[in-house]
Amino acid sequence: MENSSINIKENEALNVLNHSTAHLLAHAVSRLYPDAKFWVGPVIEDGFYYDIDLGDKVLKEEDLEKIESMMRKISKENKRISREELTKEEALDMFSDDPYKLDIINRLADDETISAYRQAEWVDLCRGPHVASTKVMKNFKLTKVSGAYWKGDANNKMLQRVYGISFENKEDLQNYLDWLEAAKQRDHKKLGRELELFMMSEYGPGMPFWMPNGMKLRHALDTYYHAAHIRRGYEFIETPTMLSKELWEVSGHWDNYRENMYISKVDDREFAIKPMNCPGGMLVYKNGLHSYRDLPMRLAEMGHVHRHEASGALNGLFRVRSFTQDDAHLFMREDQLQDEIVEILDFIDEVYSVFGLSYTIELSTRPEEKYIGDIDVWDRSEEALRQGCIAAGKEFKINEGDGAFYGPKLDFKVRDSLNRIWQCGTVQLDMNLPERFDLNYVDAKGEKQRPIMLHRAIFGSIERFIGILIEHFGGAFPLWLAPKQVEIIPVNAEYHLDYAHEILNELKAMGIRASVDGRNEKLGYRLREAQKNKTPMQVIIGDQELENRSINLRRYGERKQVSSSLEDFKDLLNQEIKDKTIHTIE
Repeated sequence: MENSSINIKENEALNVLNHSTAHLLAHAVSRLYPDAKFWVGPVIEDGFYYDIDLGDKVLKEEDLEKIESMMRKISKENKRISREELTKEEALDMFSDDPYKLDIINRLADDETISAYRQAEWVDLCRGPHVASTKVMKNFKLTKVSGAYWKGDANNKMLQRVYGISFENKEDLQNYLDWLEAAKQRDHKKLGRELELFMMSEYGPGMPFWMPNGMKLRHALDTYYHAAHIRRGYEFIETPTMLSKELWEVSGHWDNYRENMYISKVDDREFAIKPMNCPGGMLVYKNGLHSYRDLPMRLAEMGHVHRHEASGALNGLFRVRSFTQDDAHLFMREDQLQDEIVEILDFIDEVYSVFGLSYTIELSTRPEEKYIGDIDVWDRSEEALRQGCIAAGKEFKINEGDGAFYGPKLDFKVRDSLNRIWQCGTVQLDMNLPERFDLNYVDAKGEKQRPIMLHRAIFGSIERFIGILIEHFGGAFPLWLAPKQVEIIPVNAEYHLDYAHEILNELKAMGIRASVDGRNEKLGYRLREAQKNKTPMQVIIGDQELENRSINLRRYGERKQVSSSLEDFKDLLNQEIKDKTIHTIE
């Protein structure tokens, strides 16, 4: 196994092994901490976890090593794992001293048969199946520990969640640990600090502060985003950050999303900072009369939104409270729907390919119970999304019953350079908001009709997408995106500095983000600094370059240096920026 692309939950053998190893973890904890109480220990995509109540004990890294040691001891004991079937009364008696297990049992039907799995003195509720013996579990690693509220409710007690992973052989485990270390080195929080891209502050938890380098990267991303949208017939709008309670009542957010919204009072009226851009987009459409000839109408908005996420869930740029959504709301006639879907798919394909991101598509269909609209409209909508994918030549997987309550959707899962999967883009067909906001267009007969509406995001969240890009490129961004594109390094400031500044001025006139490192430091040190800062191109100026009015080029991640005329170098820069070249490190 070379990466984490394997999904433990979808691999039957690894699923059973990891769930069994979760029990091994709990068994070891019970021996080390006899007063421990246990909630649940499920399998997840990248292994397993167990939520544990250890009273006042807070686990540290050295404690994980101690737990692993006990797990290995139990594994060597080769304890047989057996299934037991219990009545509800027997289960209540067996787990009478564990309130967390009692909570699970009491929520089961009185006549339900309850299963448990036993290994030596340890027994735990479980549906199974499990491996035959503790000896099977040899190749495991506890990866981290974090806090987790009981039942995910912030009003409940904080438990300790211990994560781990288990494999059938040492090689697969070592490959995973190597991958984990590579991911650690690419951690966007670490690189964000080192490259001075963004910062966080307790004065605004979950609200990123963008540093000058980060703003240069964002500006490059924004410039590409706007140009690409204009090319494809979108128009840009901007809607207010704070809007009144009445609007959120119309949209349904007040009843269904209020706990995640920041609310304030202005002139005795309640207002909320927008958690989504959609209602504002509805008002822009509703502001004028629209003919069937005006459609499709494609409105794009880089909208700044705020959501009150739980503090324990905040994670760098991946989970924030303040972020920018690259929203678009498209209004069309029903006969235009399939063509618009094909166009959107082509657009998404263009954008992800620019960053070297492959992706898969999931089509989420009507939920079984909570949904609005007629089933025949849902069927036509799902078929339009399905046929759009087929017409665009895109494979997709059906995700039964996982559509939004207001309509089916396409979700785009991108795969980065470490083979991790990220949910980014989405195309959602909405049968709710056009109805709630009474949106209309006038058809060829002069009669009012309800438009079909699509929500569409490609990045999803600019902040999160930048976090993904930081890790995808390991901070070594392509030339067009890099905060600093060229570092000019004179060998000797006394002789070469003036020519270095001549080059700098010419590059700046082209719009290149460049600087001169003329510090009184050794050349090797300055070259290492440029490499450390992951500057894509380093230009070295010495006697020969001064004499020939040339440059000596060294790319990030390479040792070799290439001599070039200044004009050829400028042409190279222009071409790589125009083509958005992703340079592969040799």
